Amino acid sequence: MARSNDGETALHFPVLIGDIGGTNARFALLVDAFGAPKEFPVVQTAEFATIDDALQRCILDKTSIQPRSAILALAGPIQGDEVPLTNCDWIVRPCDMIANLGFEDVLLVNDFEAQALAIAALSDKDREQIGGGDEVFAASRAVLGPGTGLGVAGLIHAQHTWIPVPGEGGHIDMGPRTDRDYQIWPFLETIDGRVSAEEILSGRGIVNIYRAINAADGRDAPIEVPAAVTSAALAGTDRAAVETLSLFSTYLGRIAGDMAMIFIARGGVYLAGGIPQKILPALRGPEFRAAFEDKAPHGDLLRSIPTFVVTHPMAALAGLAAFARMPDRFGVATEGRRWQK
Repeated sequence: MARSNDGETALHFPVLIGDIGGTNARFALLVDAFGAPKEFPVVQTAEFATIDDALQRCILDKTSIQPRSAILALAGPIQGDEVPLTNCDWIVRPCDMIANLGFEDVLLVNDFEAQALAIAALSDKDREQIGGGDEVFAASRAVLGPGTGLGVAGLIHAQHTWIPVPGEGGHIDMGPRTDRDYQIWPFLETIDGRVSAEEILSGRGIVNIYRAINAADGRDAPIEVPAAVTSAALAGTDRAAVETLSLFSTYLGRIAGDMAMIFIARGGVYLAGGIPQKILPALRGPEFRAAFEDKAPHGDLLRSIPTFVVTHPMAALAGLAAFARMPDRFGVATEGRRWQK
């Protein structure tokens, strides 16, 4: 078995597609290029020591149709023959999957590269626009998503092809801007002394902001779970939680605006991942869009760019399925990321 460096993009059906995040892994089986994907129950990554064990017990043992190929979207950079995930203990070893699980072909992509593939063809029913701006169809797009971590990717349209641009933009630095930011920033948890976007715009980031607000105000922080913070904020039962969700929306707007400028994303900026769908009422408020547009001297540009929340429940799998069915429609680089028997 070896890495593939040729120009071939098509994979042999049946194809297993998988979206593997820090907490959850989602899988579906494409029997052919035309049928609907067969989805499997969501896998909790913490319940299995290895991805191979999870694949065997939750997928391969549960279907009589065995996949020949696999496309797996991973939360982390893809380098070498052993790929550790950023926010979970699994290590993906494609050679072992081919040797031990019966695959003939394994392709690895970044998890937000898969999200970028999805936003190339989302219908209106699978997204909700937040604020103004008009979508330019064949223009660049950006997608970012707070969940266990913060994923970021771009999508470029060139020569009638959608080209996803993976990256690790969730680890960029964030700094204080307002007086309130300067009050709470000293109390934020850091990584080696710096505040990355992911330390604020993620599940743990919600708790990080909540604790910092309470510490800055000289109060205890009674809530310790991200979902409980957002629930209390949406219900209006905890003052610090309400401010947490307001600041979270503001900070997300700032980073979304940064990505819009980096890619000149006239096709739109898309919020994916688990959190945006859960906090839609907050994102519909003024904070997110105001922060997104507040990019002097380019406020007019930002006001013209639409922002969307992705509401498709399995957007990354939809993106991988679209690529598996029509690989020539997408400019997905496979060199160094594809292993064949």
